[in-house]
Amino acid sequence: MDVAEDRIPGQDVARPGPRAVERSSDVEKRQISNEARLIRGAFRAAGLAVGTAVRGTEWAVGTSVEITKQLTQAALDGESSADIAERTGAALRSIARSALGVTEGSVREIVSYVPTPTGAPQSAVTTGLVRSATADDLRRRGDALLARSADVYFTEDVHPAYDRILDQLAPDEARILRFMALQGPQPSVDVRTNRPLGIGSELVAGDLTSVPEQSGVRYPDRSRHYLINLNRLGLTMTSDDPVVLSRYMVLEVQPVVEQALKKAGRVPKIVRKSLRLTEFGEDFCHTCFSING
Repeated sequence: MDVAEDRIPGQDVARPGPRAVERSSDVEKRQISNEARLIRGAFRAAGLAVGTAVRGTEWAVGTSVEITKQLTQAALDGESSADIAERTGAALRSIARSALGVTEGSVREIVSYVPTPTGAPQSAVTTGLVRSATADDLRRRGDALLARSADVYFTEDVHPAYDRILDQLAPDEARILRFMALQGPQPSVDVRTNRPLGIGSELVAGDLTSVPEQSGVRYPDRSRHYLINLNRLGLTMTSDDPVVLSRYMVLEVQPVVEQALKKAGRVPKIVRKSLRLTEFGEDFCHTCFSING
């Protein structure tokens, strides 16, 4: 029987359009994207260990330890970073396939952020610092601080800035801080040109001190930068209050001071001051360093 004979007169037969039949490859791509989006979000939120726990915590720990051993040995054997990156990507794909039972396409999307030797784009490396992009973000963080300050059960042993300050210190700067915590305020001088009644006097060199050399820094040529950074971090300050006068006799014969005196011309003027730890700096030193005495 012909199809035409079954057609009811006056009624058109609806024919499927070109979009009515969806190719299996399109369905697979959509499934991959959905799986990858869900699983990648889970990885970022809880880490790979949570995903592997679906198939057993014992298996996950054993596999992770074995992979870590392999990558460590590869680094010790002198393999290139590209080879190690390729090993890492393969290991993550293997864990995801075995533990989560997902397709190969989803796995490729999940671990797409793993660096590859072909120079694929990598995700930006982020630091521990919290970045607030908008005023609303700042306000939420500020409100969270106020809420914690009102929480009687919230405790904070040390100032939260200490951790970040340590990351911004050079080893020589730590030596300077320890020296000042032990020895107290140190002499500092300004060298100025001398004018009648001080009118028109110009600063030739300011905040000259021998503290870095006395503390035994390894790089004396960076002494000025060390002192600037310590002041920037709020750990040290220059005070107009002088220390004992006899202590300036040693400082004023140092080469850096003598050079400034020659540059200042006839009868230069020396302004005696002192370099001190701030209260914040004192607490930082006693909290972060082992100080005897």
